[in-house]
Amino acid sequence: MAQDLLQSLEKEFPDSKQFTEATFKTTRIALGHSIETRKKGIMEISANSRFWNIPQRTQGFLADRISTRFGASYAFSDRLTFGSGITTFDGIFDTYFKYKLVQQVSNGKGSPFTITLAQNASLRTNPNRSINASNGFSDKLSFTSQVLIARKFTRNFSLQASPTFIHRNSSRNMDDPTDHFALGIGGRYKIGGHLSISTEYYYLANPLESVNTFDPFAIGVNWELTDLMLQFHLSNAPNIAEDAFITQTRNNFNTRDGNLFFGFNAIFILHLKKR
Repeated sequence: MAQDLLQSLEKEFPDSKQFTEATFKTTRIALGHSIETRKKGIMEISANSRFWNIPQRTQGFLADRISTRFGASYAFSDRLTFGSGITTFDGIFDTYFKYKLVQQVSNGKGSPFTITLAQNASLRTNPNRSINASNGFSDKLSFTSQVLIARKFTRNFSLQASPTFIHRNSSRNMDDPTDHFALGIGGRYKIGGHLSISTEYYYLANPLESVNTFDPFAIGVNWELTDLMLQFHLSNAPNIAEDAFITQTRNNFNTRDGNLFFGFNAIFILHLKKR
């Protein structure tokens, strides 16, 4: 019946654009942001956690180390979302906005891609886990700018590219660059009514010089409920803030003890305004 109604509308309004919805279902693919912004008046509350063990150390109740980013975001319009959060392990407070610049049109009479602009700013409050200098407030700041480009190829398959520029206001080591260029690739494939596989990888063109780092990678499963999204994944990145996990992942993605981190994201949706 719904398909018949859609066909009738297409005949009555042949030039009307049909915008693609739910390219990724959630605002993060696995590690980084997706092109998705929430509908106007929706608040998103999230807890993004990483669990890992330390070699030659007695395991705790769940894991040797746990890091969680507690965050919230609000959609001021269907295109503009603003959010902020704080991560417990590295003490990074971050804030961001996302603006959906272009939306994919599914009936072939408009853009074949959705393009979202994302701007993040982070403040490092824990000097023991920071690669920034800590002489003043400005030194502790970093900025991540992204152009998120995605296409929903089929009902089940979506793909995104994320050109990224990161700037740190300072660095503890003179040899480390303060500007970084990276390219993220992420995908989602729906395998069932409420289940999908997601994966994400970031290539860093100019890594840090003072320490050995690796490109971050994650693969996992998303479980979609009515107003709740649960994400489970394995990654080599313990950090959660964009500038941290893209530039400071010190473990390779393999099964050696201490190299893999279990990620669990819980995202809850609140409808504060009725449409």
